[in-house]
Amino acid sequence: MTEPGVGSDLQNVATTAVKDGNGYRINGAKTFISSGQLANFIVVVAKTDPNERAKGISLMCLETEGAEGFRRGKKLDKVGMDAADTSELFFDDVFVPADNVLGGQEGRGFYQLMGELPQERLVIAVGAMSTIEKALDTTVEYVKQRKAFGQTIWDFQNTQFVLADLKARGTAAKVFLNDCIAKLLRGELDVTTASIAKYWLTELQGEVVDKCLQLHGGWGYINEYPIAKMFRDSRVTRIFGGSNEIMKMLIARSM
Repeated sequence: MTEPGVGSDLQNVATTAVKDGNGYRINGAKTFISSGQLANFIVVVAKTDPNERAKGISLMCLETEGAEGFRRGKKLDKVGMDAADTSELFFDDVFVPADNVLGGQEGRGFYQLMGELPQERLVIAVGAMSTIEKALDTTVEYVKQRKAFGQTIWDFQNTQFVLADLKARGTAAKVFLNDCIAKLLRGELDVTTASIAKYWLTELQGEVVDKCLQLHGGWGYINEYPIAKMFRDSRVTRIFGGSNEIMKMLIARSM
């Protein structure tokens, strides 16, 4: 979906898929593509009708092996999330057969995307909850072992109050998240609720990890400690899958 000049405003994608005989020619560029260096099957968001906005978007399936005109750009140097590459992709008159239009009909791409975004945003929320729990477990273990001024860090009331507050809010977040998962399984998860989950849990994730790193002191800033990796990996969750500012706009529209 994402292009160098287009992030959350998907209706303005610049990549085109123009009819050519019994297929299409794709031209354009994508960026911030997860696993872009490895992917050999790509679903490309492209404009099949540049004069339309949402109704002009189609999803084109591309097998990259041997695809003339397709090339991978550089692997982007990220702050975190090292487990998977994030890359640029370029399309220069790449041919795909007409049958490669996902769903078999032009102009449905935007609505296909919108139909899956609530699940994507819930997946991000699930990841945030996992990090919240891991950060708390790791930090409780650390502060009960680390000593300062003749006692453990845990023995300071401030430490207990900070962690108790994070535990309480994390527990409330998990109850809400589980309800969202149940809604998804019943086919009832709507855009607003998914947006709330993505927004609320990723914001809480950032706060929890930041405060847990603080309780590690200087060691929290050292990469060999798990909390440091969580700190680096957590920041992007407020950006991808739709920035949290976009989430707030979607929530506001429902009010």
